[in-house]
Amino acid sequence: MIITIDGPAGAGKSTVARALAQRLGFRFLDTGAMYRAVALAAVRRGVDWDQPEQLARLANELDISVAGNRILLDGEDVTETIRSSEVTAVTRFAADNPEVRRHLVRLQRAEAAGCDLVTEGRDQGTVVFPDAACKFFLTAGPEERAKRRLRDLQAQGESATLEQVLDTQERRDRQDATRSIGPLAAAFDAVEVCTDGMNIDEVVADLESLVHTRMDR
Repeated sequence: MIITIDGPAGAGKSTVARALAQRLGFRFLDTGAMYRAVALAAVRRGVDWDQPEQLARLANELDISVAGNRILLDGEDVTETIRSSEVTAVTRFAADNPEVRRHLVRLQRAEAAGCDLVTEGRDQGTVVFPDAACKFFLTAGPEERAKRRLRDLQAQGESATLEQVLDTQERRDRQDATRSIGPLAAAFDAVEVCTDGMNIDEVVADLESLVHTRMDR
């Protein structure tokens, strides 16, 4: 069984998907981390962002794998490194590159082969797994999402203001919604869940109940 969780940045997708997978005994796949890994590798190798073919070639050369809750790049655990503001700022180049997306979609589908999976991202229910048994679209208000991102940055030792995070978030939302390939959108058969005012346990409990209802059917 495949469960997809899509939604904008800061809606809580990764945390909720990871917790839901644990409760159900499913595997968890953080697809956003895969794009971040490509971006990190590009930063390290000095890829010219104005030459998308360079990024596409690099993506095909990389060994990106998921080991539990960790993301490995050529065997190196980069789970924390890919969450930096520097990597966040350039991940869009990987996400907007058609060849990179095609390559990572193949990897994501390979990860799902023969197993029960909870996967999260921007286009999991619309593009990667359109036939998924259960689809969710998580949302939250802009300020709530920005506050969550600010807490994450502060926990990583980075300094930022709420206004700066809101500005960055707004630009990212526009970019995600207007991509020519894999744009952020709710699948027509996805259940939309607004996480404003809810803690993680409450959100996960709601989704778990919906999943069991679907499984019982």
